[in-house]
Amino acid sequence: MARSVGPAGRMRIGRALGALRERAGLTQAQVAAAASVSVGTVNRYEGWQDRAALRIPTVRAIADACGASDEEREELVRVASTHDEGWWLETAAALPEILSPLVSFESYAAYEHVWANQLIPGLLQTPAYALALHQAAHPRSDADTIRATVDARMRRQDVLGADLHLWVVLKEAVLRDRVGSGAVMAEQIGHLIDASREPHITVQVLPREAGHVAGAGGGHFVILGREDTADPMASMSVVYLELHHRGLYLDAAADVREYRMIFDHLRSEAASAAHSRTLMDHARQEHTR
Repeated sequence: MARSVGPAGRMRIGRALGALRERAGLTQAQVAAAASVSVGTVNRYEGWQDRAALRIPTVRAIADACGASDEEREELVRVASTHDEGWWLETAAALPEILSPLVSFESYAAYEHVWANQLIPGLLQTPAYALALHQAAHPRSDADTIRATVDARMRRQDVLGADLHLWVVLKEAVLRDRVGSGAVMAEQIGHLIDASREPHITVQVLPREAGHVAGAGGGHFVILGREDTADPMASMSVVYLELHHRGLYLDAAADVREYRMIFDHLRSEAASAAHSRTLMDHARQEHTR
């Protein structure tokens, strides 16, 4: 039976199958022959961005061909049997396709690190800021469509009430660039200040004078992960890059490591959390003048 497994589950299955195959010292062709499937099928199951449904017998066959233990095989089957039941499936029309995998990862992640150099991150946007943003980006869309999109974005923020630690490094120019009115910006920055006092949310501002450091970060990116030393199969790490009208997801170890190093560099150069609140408050006052 084919199963519709969410992106987070697909990634865990793919990474685990790839690790099992490498542990066994086998090629994809050898695994395919032993499992009686095509090389393309092995490649697709080791990947996760292909949206074709997974078949549990195929997961079992590939795992067995890789020499998985009974426990390893059954854990893979358990993950493959878990449907993606997130709220975003109910609001697919309002949530952009590029964000569907992102919110699935957020529902599983233990931490999310964000480099924001253009806009306030979606998880910390106020409804008024999000509304002004979408009205400017989609001037031909009707009010109901925009409102549904904003509501979906706000629903995404429910994940902050779970076990997710959010760490944002924000370029100071984002606080100065006006989205909507001065009142909208003042409210938005006030919300950032309040959120930054929550124990599970860290917000740092990269001052304007650190422009050379900001350039090292490139465009907006998000790192999501969960570490589980007791059960590596339950671990997850992925980088999300938001491009024009599409999202790019990277899960290769070298890519994730590179973006972690960039983020560590950015937060080491950013103002402390306390000083960042002072910078945010100064920006808020400027928008009220």
